[in-house]
Amino acid sequence: MVMRRVDLRSDTVTKPTETMRAAMASAEVDDDVLGYDPTAARLETEMARIMGKEAALFVPSGTMANLICVLTHCAIRGSEVILGDYSHIHIYENGGISTIGGVHPRTVKNNEDGTMDINQIEAAIRDPTFEICYPTTRLICLENSHAHSGGRCLTVEYTDKVGELAKNHGLKLHIDGARIFNASVALGVPVHRLVQAADSVTACLSKGLGAPVGTVISGSKSFIARAKILRKTLGGGMRQVGVLCAPALVALEENISKLEGDHQKAKILAEGLNKIKGLKVDMASVETNIVYFDILEGSNITETHLCKILEAHGVLTMPEGPLKCVFSFAYFSNCFTVFFLLCILGFRFCYSYSPVVYMSTTLKTKPLFDYHSFNTLFFHTHFQPHVFAIKYSSRKPKTFPS
Repeated sequence: MVMRRVDLRSDTVTKPTETMRAAMASAEVDDDVLGYDPTAARLETEMARIMGKEAALFVPSGTMANLICVLTHCAIRGSEVILGDYSHIHIYENGGISTIGGVHPRTVKNNEDGTMDINQIEAAIRDPTFEICYPTTRLICLENSHAHSGGRCLTVEYTDKVGELAKNHGLKLHIDGARIFNASVALGVPVHRLVQAADSVTACLSKGLGAPVGTVISGSKSFIARAKILRKTLGGGMRQVGVLCAPALVALEENISKLEGDHQKAKILAEGLNKIKGLKVDMASVETNIVYFDILEGSNITETHLCKILEAHGVLTMPEGPLKCVFSFAYFSNCFTVFFLLCILGFRFCYSYSPVVYMSTTLKTKPLFDYHSFNTLFFHTHFQPHVFAIKYSSRKPKTFPS
């Protein structure tokens, strides 16, 4: 008997649907480096339309996409970019803007909601009269939704204010929109309006949307023309790339509508975690597909032991440090997985907690099973394994009682 696996390492661990695989097999292709791949052209045209921009460019990854955008805006080495101290570009992209592009990062504190204080952004802009000493500020970067803040969304009002500030100072605005569709759905604002103030925006296809590969950059025609040269320079030009763009088109057509369900399940999970003694979730922070929860002092648990417990139940996790965890939902998610997690965590933290009662009340459905027989049922179900991420960070390690 084979245990089905639930992969919590990241919302990037999706697998192509049968529709995506069929689209890949039948994709019309040509040489995209030369600009002739028709499927890539379709995807880029569609993404430019969605984003409300003149043109778009498919690239292999979000990291490369952000690097291309920063380098295109900051073509002069030694330029400076203002960005959040917990932004993905600053922390998780290997310092590429500096090591490859010679661009100097100037960080501003990210608030808990992922924003940066407007006054602090303005204060960080270099005085051009001292350019003999200072690097020249040329770009401001935002991230929406903001991953390190738990998937919090930047409102259109906030983004417009930052865009106005950038324009007043002759700067460009780039939005790292790896999860921009999640933000759009959560805020109820069309994507094109959410990024209207931006000079460039990236949108990841392989996270919540579930395509296997790629990110699309959107911007003006002149910007994309320069970005295309940098894509080639960085080794991101690919030939018959239509086989990767075809499933992305399927994702745009079929999976955006599923994001709201992911957000709802994230909230249900967050509410359930708050019912478990020893765990705590700030419900105000659960806006999209990410749930951060704290392991309270005195719970006697380490992230290492928790990972082992979850792995023993077929749940793969990604440890990062003690006393703080995060789950991120993607399009394979289902209520069964929420129930599964609450069963494991509830049983391990508090034997009197019953996820059956909680889930039945929350979902208004008749409970089909309880955690005493859960493993057996889990082995035999045909539910798709839910794809979300678990990471850890934070304070003093403790030990879990045996």
